Amino acid sequence: MTSALFYDRLQFAVTVIFHYLFPQLTMGLALLIFYLKSRAYWTHDAHYDQAGHFWTKIFALSFAFGVATGIPMEFQFGMNWAKFSTFAGGVIGQTLAMEGIFAFFLESTFLGVLLFGKKKFGPFIHWMAALMLLLGSWLSGLFVIATNAWMQHPVSYTIDHDGAVHVTSLWGLLTNPWLFWQFSHVMTAAVATGSFVMAAVGAYYLLSGIHLDSAKTFVRTGVVAGAGASLLLLFPTGHHEALQVFEHQPIKGAAFEGHFYTEAGADLVLLGQPNMDTLTIDNPLVAPQMLSFIIHKHFGAEIKGLTDFPREQWPDTMPLLYYAYHMMVGLGTIFLSLMLTALVLLWRGHLFQARWMLWALMLIAPFPYIATTAGWMTAELGRQPWLVYGLFRTAEGNSPLVGSGNVLFSLLGFLGLYLFLGLLFLFLFFEIISRGPAALSGTRSISEPMS
Repeated sequence: MTSALFYDRLQFAVTVIFHYLFPQLTMGLALLIFYLKSRAYWTHDAHYDQAGHFWTKIFALSFAFGVATGIPMEFQFGMNWAKFSTFAGGVIGQTLAMEGIFAFFLESTFLGVLLFGKKKFGPFIHWMAALMLLLGSWLSGLFVIATNAWMQHPVSYTIDHDGAVHVTSLWGLLTNPWLFWQFSHVMTAAVATGSFVMAAVGAYYLLSGIHLDSAKTFVRTGVVAGAGASLLLLFPTGHHEALQVFEHQPIKGAAFEGHFYTEAGADLVLLGQPNMDTLTIDNPLVAPQMLSFIIHKHFGAEIKGLTDFPREQWPDTMPLLYYAYHMMVGLGTIFLSLMLTALVLLWRGHLFQARWMLWALMLIAPFPYIATTAGWMTAELGRQPWLVYGLFRTAEGNSPLVGSGNVLFSLLGFLGLYLFLGLLFLFLFFEIISRGPAALSGTRSISEPMS
């Protein structure tokens, strides 16, 4: 019979993956909405104000679904992971509470100003509200990622006589050296998601021959921001996050690459299938000595392999981890190539007429979600068998009184609920898209009263 621990992990994975489909869009759109509102404020061009309002409605939709799916995720700390909550509640409770109290209310308050204050407030208040929305959504991400960064690289803690861990310095927790590159990488990925979605909507309008002025703004903004985010995802954020993995979690780093044996001048595996029976990569396509160069800037540097570490410390889903990592990196490379091509077409004045590229921009929109899901799977599967790296094992953290049947029952319930919520979100999203940005009357300045 499958253990309760397996279902506990599976249920948390399902709820986190589904929940994060929504915050990554809001965090990415927050920056783009602030850009559009800034253009509207400084140029007094109502076109940008209308574009910002259109995307604020999509932000609000995603925000609402993010709240609805985030609440049951946090309840699982008490329901399914009682021992972990007893051990680490003094740490993770602080950052998660700060996310709810400070960031969430800041975000929701100014979202209300942007949605319902269109006629009541002037351009400066709208600009400030967009800035506060950006600050709130990114603060929310910061506090959540600070929680995960502590689980990846615990700092500023002490363990009590009763075995519970407590924070010795909140500032130390928020300046965890692991946090900077993880936060930078995650938020850059969110910007990529928002940019790809914005470009896809603009491409759809151009291909359909509707809302042409707004469509060009959406495509232009999405392509420029998407190209920048795609570049930053690979370097420096992705590169430096990989460096800290190899420094502090060498087992995870070796599992990323399917690197089983310690060697100098280690190859970088581009394609291949990990064989856990022979501890080799089947059908490998490699870049010779590039792994050593990327990690240590020296082609002959030594990289430790998995066999240098006890087998019980290896990630228990190593093949899945390997594929998730390579999917993330592979999609990131595709994103950069596509967006740079679109950027060249934009610079040369051909993008809006290049139907093949518009189709590509529209169809690639779901793939940033796949890439970010693979990225989080990489981070979390690679931390196994630890819940808190080096301190607390996953097998010790679940609730002892919740049986496998109970967890499976609630998991099936979540799956049915999330199917309904997913379909509802898509219906409402496409309803907003079908209506399109509201028509602008003339070229009126946004400093004039809105009728």
